[in-house]
Amino acid sequence: MTKHRITLKDIAEKLGITVTTVSKALKDYPDISEDTKKKVHALAKKLNYQPDSQAVALRGKGSKTIGLIIPEIVHYFFSSVINGIMNYAESNGYRVLITLSNNRLEMEKKQVNLLFSTKVDGVLVSLANETKGTKHFDILKEYDIPVVMFDKVDNKFHCNKVTIDDCLGGYNATKHLIDSGCQRIAHIRGPKKPLNSIGRFEGYKKALIEANMEFDPSLVKECTEVVYDEGYQFCKELLKLPKPPDGIFAVTDQVGVGALNALKDAKLNIPEDMKIVGFSDSQIAQVSQPPLTTIHQPGYEIGETAAKLLIEDIELRKKDPNHMFGAKQIVLDTHLIKRGST
Repeated sequence: MTKHRITLKDIAEKLGITVTTVSKALKDYPDISEDTKKKVHALAKKLNYQPDSQAVALRGKGSKTIGLIIPEIVHYFFSSVINGIMNYAESNGYRVLITLSNNRLEMEKKQVNLLFSTKVDGVLVSLANETKGTKHFDILKEYDIPVVMFDKVDNKFHCNKVTIDDCLGGYNATKHLIDSGCQRIAHIRGPKKPLNSIGRFEGYKKALIEANMEFDPSLVKECTEVVYDEGYQFCKELLKLPKPPDGIFAVTDQVGVGALNALKDAKLNIPEDMKIVGFSDSQIAQVSQPPLTTIHQPGYEIGETAAKLLIEDIELRKKDPNHMFGAKQIVLDTHLIKRGST
């Protein structure tokens, strides 16, 4: 059964005191006894009471606000996603409350609670790199707040999802390097937990196996932050191997450009001595020298599609309280963009 949000009135009725007394106790007014304050705080915690920060939202009509949790905002991909979400939401009369997890699980938990207490009508989320398991999203399910996951998702969580085929993207990136003549291909991958990182790594291995090329674990470097500096440092380490690679598939464009600049600092020619493919098709890939070959990831379309799915669920629930939220997965297309790095 769907739970209703706990109110001051609920607490007051259970304790046999007035709503005013509950409100004052929670605000630590001096004219309320310490014993009453302890009882009120204990029951509020037990019932998971959240302050009403949007009292202006009319009961039953919702707040016309959706929450967004993203790992980072400086990444070109996520800025494109935000544009897609904002444009669709605003054209349908919704506001967007944007929050950041900074790729940290604890911060993601805080943002879930913040959005719940703010009484958003639904939540869009791309999971943090640290996130494994989604128990902290259960409170949204309990109160029938729809969730749509995108990019970095958890397949076990019941909700609509918008992704790309990361395995196919990783496969196409690696196959392009193979078709370009590379015999020894390295992969600077993302962390082990996110499914998109896993998919790109599996695509890399699949392309090698298909081409009868040996998978060499020494050619795989694992990022923790997935940033430029890691690409630069890992590329330097790869160059020190007894048999350095002649091609690199990087998990993102930022990592790829880091590797590209490490090659330039080592006085190597690109693409003659080493070929590089990134992933995302961000602005940094377009302006690097040489421009970076990459897998195009449709950020704007991902954001727009995710917002559409969420708002459709919200509106259908308003018309029919028994409406069951969706649990489909929409997989959008990617494609290779060839540039000077290969």
